[in-house]
Amino acid sequence: MIVVLKKNPEKKQMQNLISWVENLGLKVHLSEGTNSTIVGLVGDTSKVDIELVRTLDIVESVTRVQEPYKNANRKFHPQDTVVDVSGHKFGGVNFQIIAGPCSVESEKQLIGIAEAVKKAGATLLRGGAFKPRTSPYSFQGMGVDGLKLLKKAKAETGMPIVSEIMSEEHIDDFEDVDVLQVGARNMQNFDLLKKLGKLKKPILLKRGIAATIEEWLMSAEYIMSEGNPNVILCERGIRTYETYTRNTLDLSAIPVLKERTHLPVIVDPSHALGISRFVKPMSLAAVGAGADGLIIEVHNDPTHALCDGAQSLRPEQFEDVVKSVERMLPVVGKELG
Repeated sequence: MIVVLKKNPEKKQMQNLISWVENLGLKVHLSEGTNSTIVGLVGDTSKVDIELVRTLDIVESVTRVQEPYKNANRKFHPQDTVVDVSGHKFGGVNFQIIAGPCSVESEKQLIGIAEAVKKAGATLLRGGAFKPRTSPYSFQGMGVDGLKLLKKAKAETGMPIVSEIMSEEHIDDFEDVDVLQVGARNMQNFDLLKKLGKLKKPILLKRGIAATIEEWLMSAEYIMSEGNPNVILCERGIRTYETYTRNTLDLSAIPVLKERTHLPVIVDPSHALGISRFVKPMSLAAVGAGADGLIIEVHNDPTHALCDGAQSLRPEQFEDVVKSVERMLPVVGKELG
């Protein structure tokens, strides 16, 4: 349920309304904008007398929200949410580029790539320490040792780091990671989502390979309902019958999400297409569709990469992508970094 208050509501009356709602066992999501204040009621709102609320002096209107996601709903929060990662902002007019190897392989490899992508214009460093792989015989990542190397790369370059967490058991190991990524396979790992919701760290939530937009937003709701509003959505392609690319990049999801949620949305063209030569055109398409950022895989020697070499750009190719993106950003009213 959404209660829209009149302009400049009396503070004591507003607090009385919030206290009354909370005493009914509901959670309150308060969004104060320039022209209006919205009080979102989350929980079993059947016990709320709408007509009674409408009679209050400070109330402009009351409506019930049909969508099952409440905290992530733009109706609850009309302004874009801006997620701040050590000064790098996602959302609004801000555009960020996350880049780095699919998996951390060695100190030399990681530091070299980190320096190269930073020079090219990347604002955050990605790197997988724990790798969910389809085959149990594939490289599973360096684990905690990989996180230590990411921390070292952060110290040497100053770039915030992004890495995928696969289990709630590893939360303490990710203390120095700036953005915790939830991969497509874990999008509906609800126990993990609830634990991440108790943190205040930004969570990069990737769309599941067969997830609808509503299911994706409901996963975000799991995180937000536990108190963590810092969710960044990531479209990374969905599984269809097409075989010429690894997945089908659903860029139509971006404007749909922009209409339905206030959360920032970024795109992963590397995992979506699985082929490096398609990364640049789809990156530009993502910008045009209204994305708030990109996450791109870069490797200094893709041929010998231990994971996903076919989709990884070389540093010079990545630099070309960044330059093209920078030229396009003013057209959509955004700026890099």
